[in-house]
Amino acid sequence: PNEVFNPTDFDADQIVGAAKLAGMKGLILTAKHHDGFCLWPSRYTEHSVKNSPWKNGQGDVVREVSDACRRAGLRFGVYLSPWDRNYRDYGRPEYLTYYRNQLRELLTQYGDIFCVWFDGANGGDGFYGGAREMRRIDNRVYYDWQNTWSMVRERMPMAVMFSDVGPDFRWVGNERGLAGEPCWATISIADGVPGNTKADLNRGERSGTNWVPAECDVSIRPGWFYHASEDAKVKTPAQLLEIYYKSVGRGACLNLNLPPDRRGRIHELDIASLREFRRLLDLTFGQDLARSAKASAAPVRGGAETAYGATRATDGNQETYWSTDDAAKTGEIVLSWPKAVTFNVVSLREYLPLGQRIEAFALEQWQDGQWREFARGTSIGNRQLVRTEYVTTDKLRLRITQAAACPTLSELAVYREPLVLTAPKITRDKRGLVTLAASGPGPLVRYTLDGVTPTVQSPAYAGPFALTRGGTVKARAFAPGGAEMSDIATESFGLSKGSWKVVNASYAAKGGEAARVIDDNPATLWHTHGADGEHGVPQAVTVDMGETLLLKGLKYTPRQDGVAKGLVDRYEVLVSNDGNAWGTPLAQGEFANIRNNPIPQGIPFARPVEARYFRFVATRVVEAEHVAIAELDVVLAP
Repeated sequence: PNEVFNPTDFDADQIVGAAKLAGMKGLILTAKHHDGFCLWPSRYTEHSVKNSPWKNGQGDVVREVSDACRRAGLRFGVYLSPWDRNYRDYGRPEYLTYYRNQLRELLTQYGDIFCVWFDGANGGDGFYGGAREMRRIDNRVYYDWQNTWSMVRERMPMAVMFSDVGPDFRWVGNERGLAGEPCWATISIADGVPGNTKADLNRGERSGTNWVPAECDVSIRPGWFYHASEDAKVKTPAQLLEIYYKSVGRGACLNLNLPPDRRGRIHELDIASLREFRRLLDLTFGQDLARSAKASAAPVRGGAETAYGATRATDGNQETYWSTDDAAKTGEIVLSWPKAVTFNVVSLREYLPLGQRIEAFALEQWQDGQWREFARGTSIGNRQLVRTEYVTTDKLRLRITQAAACPTLSELAVYREPLVLTAPKITRDKRGLVTLAASGPGPLVRYTLDGVTPTVQSPAYAGPFALTRGGTVKARAFAPGGAEMSDIATESFGLSKGSWKVVNASYAAKGGEAARVIDDNPATLWHTHGADGEHGVPQAVTVDMGETLLLKGLKYTPRQDGVAKGLVDRYEVLVSNDGNAWGTPLAQGEFANIRNNPIPQGIPFARPVEARYFRFVATRVVEAEHVAIAELDVVLAP
């Protein structure tokens, strides 16, 4: 209902300021998501801010955010969901008129728009005009995308359009923010439409006929919307850096989701992570060591050192570039320093007005009187950030070993990343033993169990410890001396499953044994796809917890390998005290958008209930005809 939307302290400048703090160049506002609620007072629906209690129905989030972007110097874009789970005519021809009317409003009332973001989610369960039902559409023809896209071209000709097939930039194929390696800017979309393509979105296609570079979308939190329960799961600066190097550093752009909380602000924990993330980027890329090196190249186009020589790749100007003669498809640049330097990041860019030409390269350091390779790659394109172990040398050589045409390179830059300790990994086995693992030698791990931030005075981790009744573990790695420390790792555990048993499963395929749903290892699966084929829903698994407990809910963890097949999106939960009498389902429902957001899902009960047994029933999956479950947990009542 419209009454749900009522932020208590909405601040568009604070939201936009969070994006600018992180170094973002633009902001894309979700003006309408799948629920159909419009954040502007659209004249074509009553399901909008104009009928909410916020600002007595006089507010306009799109207006305030677009104005805040212009004040901050950020570009402004809009996301308008093609799927609408509220509008009465969705799935019928009338909806297309409604959708285009709303798109026209956004394109004509809010100034310059740099991006229009079209989601690929199309059709399914909804409350269409108040009636809950399933509506399916043929996404190849229903939206008439060519004419919808032409509306944008006509009214906002400089705006780029996003979907999994572009037409201007594409989805990277996952919502973890990770581009493939390589990640070519070209794919063949043929007559593809959003939500219906067979192109390799993650890696692109070297022989692709369309220039559609990738965008990597990921949320700073586990989910796409704010939940207080995820405050301890905000991505750390080190995690954001890892995503940066695997998105921007692979030639794609990074679209980082920042979900406002119920106040209408970006939460302070998110802000703190963004601030440190930006600080680390600035420390890394503030000094280009290549600028102090002597650069030489061979060959050089026409022998014209001043026009196409090596210094054209190290001058910090992306409009100049080193190149070879037309016939030469290999070449090299050597950087020499008066004394040895230490670095671990090399930035490469091609001169894109002439296309993506380079197909293979190698990086070498001068060591013990000879060249030694320390990295190699394929695609460069817009950018390739090669992040390695620290290298100390007085000479660096870049070799272009394969290219489709004479190579061009507009950037060869060298950087030293500050030491960043990685947060420890916290795991627990089925017996309830917790293990804290730090990466690399040297760091000392300290931890707490009372919710307090670990300090140099906190207990030092000496080996696995028991946490059988559940709780929250916080851990941090400290460098020797304690001057440098990692981000904080946090994991919350429920009841240990040491005494649990699966007493019944509707199907148990070889390699997908049902006991894997209670092994405390999200990397393993129970699935119903066996040698005799797929076994569809409903599929159920029954667990004996070994004792009677007071439960307030269940938690379902979907498969964590990035595959959508078997993801459960509708379910039932039943409980029993003796394993025989079950009664009616205690909970049933749908996991919204789990295909694109496969994170652990809470299933709250309407009231606490005592039980020794529980049964989880999968009643629908998002893809394929079998069920796959990584883990099942219970949530205890206080």
